[in-house]
Amino acid sequence: MLQGARYFFANFADMKQAIILFILAFSSMLCHAENPIGKTAQSMKSQGMVNVHDIDPTIQVSLMYARKDNFCGVVLYGDLRQAYLHPKAAKALAKAQSRLKQLRPDLSLKIYDAARPMSIQQKMWDKVKNTTKYFYVSNPAHGGGMHNYGLAVDITLCRQNGDTIPMGTKVDGMTKLSHIDREKELMAANKLSRKAVENRRLLREVMTYAGFMPLRTEWWHFNLVSRATAKKYYKVIK
Repeated sequence: MLQGARYFFANFADMKQAIILFILAFSSMLCHAENPIGKTAQSMKSQGMVNVHDIDPTIQVSLMYARKDNFCGVVLYGDLRQAYLHPKAAKALAKAQSRLKQLRPDLSLKIYDAARPMSIQQKMWDKVKNTTKYFYVSNPAHGGGMHNYGLAVDITLCRQNGDTIPMGTKVDGMTKLSHIDREKELMAANKLSRKAVENRRLLREVMTYAGFMPLRTEWWHFNLVSRATAKKYYKVIK
């Protein structure tokens, strides 16, 4: 009887996991049905990009350039609500999410920006080129940045309900407080809390585990490959 009980509970655990995966997949299908992809997403898909939720529906998405509350102050993604990436980047991000769940089951990755067409990059550059923020935006005339290849993400950590955890600044807070090479100095000066720095380190830990590289000036930005590699082996998203 004891052996039978063990068999039952083992199979029950498998069944429970299968049900959870089914619910996540079904929720993703409903999300697609309720939010049909627009022309921007269709264009990126035709150029080989994939919807991150098709790889891992547990990763949360809230594209900041689909709203006005970003450092440009305008909506840049008129019809884009889903996060698209190059397939290699999407798979790597799923690996980072899996690692995060091992370390902190109560947290999730949350994407604020992913693949970005060069046409959108031009609009962004036009908004900042004559301001002090130009330093943080790749000039399209020089080939753009890793977002334009679908090989970069702007990302943070959040709780299961979507609430982000402290990182010291908001995503796209374009100041020295966002520089990862100054965290010790800023923490010593009480400009960054120890908890915020610990959270940033956790984000870097799971992202680098999956093969991403952090950007010195933006704690939220991660590239999968170098600019030289992207230009040599990958195509810009039009």
